[in-house]
Amino acid sequence: MTENEKLDLILSKLGQMNERLDRMDERFGRMDERFDKIESDVTDIKLTLENEIRTNIMRVAEGHLDLYRKLDDAQKIDNEKEMIAIRVNILETELRRVKKRLAQIS
Repeated sequence: MTENEKLDLILSKLGQMNERLDRMDERFGRMDERFDKIESDVTDIKLTLENEIRTNIMRVAEGHLDLYRKLDDAQKIDNEKEMIAIRVNILETELRRVKKRLAQIS
């Protein structure tokens, strides 16, 4: 193999390497674009999470707290009704006893 042939072979291989490097550069460029898009999407998701979803969750939580308070108030009224019903039953029983005694006395 002559010097020129060797040089031509080396130049050919360098040309192939340059082509490979160019293709790799293109691939890396596309990957950079993809990463930029992914980064942008993640930023949008974070902003949505922070500005919308968290705020809405807090609103729902506050609404549930209000509902719980209203339920608690309603249960207090029901408890008072039960106590009144018990007292009425006791008074009715005592009234029957008093009537029975009055009937016995008269």
